[in-house]
Amino acid sequence: MSEPKLPKLLIVDDDEDLRTQMKWALAQDYEVFLAEDRQSTMRVINKEQPAVVTLDLGLPPFPAGVEEGFETLSNILTNNSRTKIIIITGRNEKEHALRAIGIGAYDLFYKPVQIDELKVVLHRAFYLSQLEHEQNQLQKLLGDGSFEGILGTSQQMQEIFTTVRKVATTNVSVLIVGESGTGKELVANAIHKRSPRKDGPFVVINCSAIPETLLESELFGHEKGAFTSAHIQRKGRFEAAQGGTLFLDEIGELPSLLQVKLLRFLQEQQIERVGGREQIYIDARVLAATNKDLKEAMREGQFREDLYYRLGVVTISLPPLQERKEDIPLLANVFLKRYTNENNKRVKGFTHQAMSALVSHTWPGNVRELENRVKRAVIMAEGAKITPEDLEIGTPYEKYEGFNLKEARESLERELVLQALSTTNSNITRAAENLGISRPTLYELMEKLGIEKR
Repeated sequence: MSEPKLPKLLIVDDDEDLRTQMKWALAQDYEVFLAEDRQSTMRVINKEQPAVVTLDLGLPPFPAGVEEGFETLSNILTNNSRTKIIIITGRNEKEHALRAIGIGAYDLFYKPVQIDELKVVLHRAFYLSQLEHEQNQLQKLLGDGSFEGILGTSQQMQEIFTTVRKVATTNVSVLIVGESGTGKELVANAIHKRSPRKDGPFVVINCSAIPETLLESELFGHEKGAFTSAHIQRKGRFEAAQGGTLFLDEIGELPSLLQVKLLRFLQEQQIERVGGREQIYIDARVLAATNKDLKEAMREGQFREDLYYRLGVVTISLPPLQERKEDIPLLANVFLKRYTNENNKRVKGFTHQAMSALVSHTWPGNVRELENRVKRAVIMAEGAKITPEDLEIGTPYEKYEGFNLKEARESLERELVLQALSTTNSNITRAAENLGISRPTLYELMEKLGIEKR
């Protein structure tokens, strides 16, 4: 049985002794290649395609300057923009660091190099490279990763796509639940497009966007003279959806009187216009969505239990974006491509810091917020790559600014323990399982961090 291949690392430095020392220190974990100038670097790059490169800025024929190093950096990224390049330099001028990161360097170290610190950064760089490679392979397999316009290659989204395929061919009512911005209307549209009704209309109404006094007429239509301003007969959204699908967004805001009329339609497939007596048969499928907890609304008497079970023959729950973080790079890059084309901008991608900030952000506005931030960043960006400043998102390490390593580690441990206790209602066994540690270890952590047992 053959040994697993080690990941490829290229070390570029004009100091032969340093190259040899680094190779000796790293050869156990990586297949190490060496180069001393731009020409030998590009030969290795073209032949071996290493995922990660350490690069000295002072290279011959001008080792006292930095331009040859920056030229090499640009050449490597032109060959493969996903290569993770870690600058290792003896020059500590801030403008050189900013310039390198702006061009696309992954990270930067100053000489003398602390090998243990470098190992940590290398491990992270190779891990990110592997994730990007897997994402790229998935995109090739799935096109742009979309399903009827919905983006996502995560396990959660694949399960949702499977459910959509199953329910689309039936005529059952479907309730789609999820936070604002998670794509509930996209899922409803996907069900319609995959259904036998796909050639019929897809009619959308937001139950919270229309005043209660007008909503009944908007849904069911009205007869001439039904009220003061009813000068003509008018058909409502139910009739407009004849032969197709009616999507009721924010169904949790539907007033009690209209809940009764909707329930009657679901039972009998018939409606009456406001001010009318004629029973009108409607062949339309109803899909509904909400970001409210309808079970809580039922307990409070705000939503009918019989209507809830009629609407939710099948319920599809959409996860918030922070629960499917592996989809964020895919979503961000799709939005980047969309808005660079739309605004005729030459932005090539995201800096490492920007992508880390995107993945670490909590996204209270979900996919809609991500799209809006990327759109704004494309418009505001001045460099070749989008930065955290363009996105108006701080880096994930910003909150630890001014902390030493011990303080930062304890702060992070506290956050994770408190979050695990909160999501499990202080169930120690489940919290320990979620953290991947034993109960005694969790108790020790809580005592060390001063977290009281509840």
